[in-house]
Amino acid sequence: MEMNQIRYFLAVCQHRNFTHAASASNVSQPSLTTAIKKLEHELGGDLFVRDRAGCRLTALGKLMQPRLQKAHDETQAAKAEAVRHTRLARVPISVGVGETIGHNRISAAVERFRTRLPQAEIELIVASASKLLAGLREGEFDVVVTATTVSEDLYRIDQLYDESYKVVVSKSHPLSERDAISLSTLAETDMLDRPNCEMRDALHGACADQGHELYAAYRSNRVDWLVELARQGLGAVILPTTAIPADSGLVSIPIDGLEISRTVSALRYRHQTTRPETNDLIREIARV
Repeated sequence: MEMNQIRYFLAVCQHRNFTHAASASNVSQPSLTTAIKKLEHELGGDLFVRDRAGCRLTALGKLMQPRLQKAHDETQAAKAEAVRHTRLARVPISVGVGETIGHNRISAAVERFRTRLPQAEIELIVASASKLLAGLREGEFDVVVTATTVSEDLYRIDQLYDESYKVVVSKSHPLSERDAISLSTLAETDMLDRPNCEMRDALHGACADQGHELYAAYRSNRVDWLVELARQGLGAVILPTTAIPADSGLVSIPIDGLEISRTVSALRYRHQTTRPETNDLIREIARV
């Protein structure tokens, strides 16, 4: 069974006329008819019954149509993927991003990267650290951007940037006019907590050392939800600087007497070949 036989069969199914199907397929009617007859011979029966209106499917034709349509569609999809990968009509790069990584810096880097390499396709997948590392080892990602500590034996680690944390509140919040906010003040404030924050334990530990305890009025693993709650004046959220949106309704304030920061890195699995385009994207994210 040849693909042109399937293609001509589907054209006749669509047009219900051999002449029109041949014209749409850019082939002569005798060539189309010969291909259909060969297909019928291989399948062991007639696929069409001709009548004055054109033609209609036989019982065998109706049975074969969805199966041959699926074979045609899958073949076309396979060809498209082959062109995209082997001929680099597009350069697909899959980037895994940690749940707590701010999108500001990465989005700007991706925009600059695609300006230089417009044929690049960037897929950004946000997930937990465990899912990202498993996906990296299984080849689902070309690179993972995270603040998670990993073994250098398994992963190639490129440090991208360091960032500090600040308290984010709405412009109408009572703390918005302060130059810095102490831990004791935070302990008296309704907090918006991120359970998946890498620096959460360090922050709560520092508070406990000074005899304070932070109260979480709301909790969410989604930064965008916590930012919206802060914008509504429902509490204060502590965020890394790249996760703080440029929003006129929000104010970001340093924590007095406490310096907490993290290093964000690009990880690649050592047993996986890295393409030059991935290296270029990593360098772009690392740019100030």
